[in-house]
Amino acid sequence: MRNPHQGPPPPPRNQPPQRNQVPPQRNQLPPQRDPRGPGAPQRDRYRDGAPATHAPTQTPEPFRESPPPPPPALPTKRGRGEDRPPKGPKRKRKRHWFRWMLSLLLILLLLPIAAAVYVDRNLTRIDALPGYSGRIGDTPGTNWLLVGSDSRTGLTSEQEQELATGGEVGSERTDTIILVHQPKSGQPTLVSLPRDSYVSIPGHGKDKLNASFAFGGAPLLAQTVELATGLRIDHYAQIGFGGFADIVDSVGGIDMCLDKPIDDPLAGINLQAGCQKLNGAEALGFVRSRATGLADLDRMLNQRKFLSALLKKATSVSTLINPFRAWPLLQGLTKALKVDEGTHVWNLASLGKALAGNPIATTVPVGGFEDVDGSGNVLLWDKTRASQFFDALAADKPIPTDLITTVGN
Repeated sequence: MRNPHQGPPPPPRNQPPQRNQVPPQRNQLPPQRDPRGPGAPQRDRYRDGAPATHAPTQTPEPFRESPPPPPPALPTKRGRGEDRPPKGPKRKRKRHWFRWMLSLLLILLLLPIAAAVYVDRNLTRIDALPGYSGRIGDTPGTNWLLVGSDSRTGLTSEQEQELATGGEVGSERTDTIILVHQPKSGQPTLVSLPRDSYVSIPGHGKDKLNASFAFGGAPLLAQTVELATGLRIDHYAQIGFGGFADIVDSVGGIDMCLDKPIDDPLAGINLQAGCQKLNGAEALGFVRSRATGLADLDRMLNQRKFLSALLKKATSVSTLINPFRAWPLLQGLTKALKVDEGTHVWNLASLGKALAGNPIATTVPVGGFEDVDGSGNVLLWDKTRASQFFDALAADKPIPTDLITTVGN
């Protein structure tokens, strides 16, 4: 008996070793054994396509080491027209609407401040309100003296001809004198002072009011007005011919309605009755002309009307938000306007606000006209009524209605 712990029995002698059998292929017959035995030559063992009984002998091939991989290609620059690899999805940017709105708000706030600083630094200031012995003390409210002079400073001969200024006339004169009273509360009052008013001029006796400007400029004119009215002048503003026309043109002209036509070759205008837009040269002629029925009184009325229309146009939203109008307006103001040394841009803003509203517009009570040697035809104030008129302003009280002159209103 064989020991179970021994290995498998050796194969019987003369028995060929087992070979790996090739699995039958689909649609092939099972292999048939060569009757000649395993020792027959290989070439004779396959006849007429007879299947082989074992795998054919494979010819050994020598070992060859595989070549190394090629180096990676360097990146090449693509031209404009070449395709680029598709990019990944774009990252959505956050919309910072709040930042944009804040920036816009800051710009809107800073622009008026920058404009105010520019005007305040570039204003022409003069010593228009000097102190003098016996000067009237401070009166309540704020009093402005507005003057339109016939100064031709800075104008060429062509501009003088265009504006019909009449050429150089010697001493600088004034065509417009307006007193503005701003009360602490209530409506402001705009008083036209006729330039031909017969008043006392310190150091020159009695003469027309505008003569004081020719004798001593703004300081003597302000002193004369203070002595004649009993009001202390707090601020002074003066504008010349050229600057006036530039300001009107910078805001695109002024719409005015005329009750009657005005044909005045000396002022360079021929205006028809009705509503129309006046440019700078036409506006200057309009406020200077006395070719009407009431002459100087009509001129004061036209000046008040025009001043109100100009201030409304200059402070309108359409002007302030338009840089092509706002910037020339600021430049025109700084070039044309002369103010006293104590006046700043915020004072001018307060004045503009008062005049652009609905001020009480009147003329000093008039007593009549008279021819005076050396002065010509002069305008006389009604002393009693004029005294009551200015006493009310000096006390910062409303003017009695019976003292408000309706001529020119």
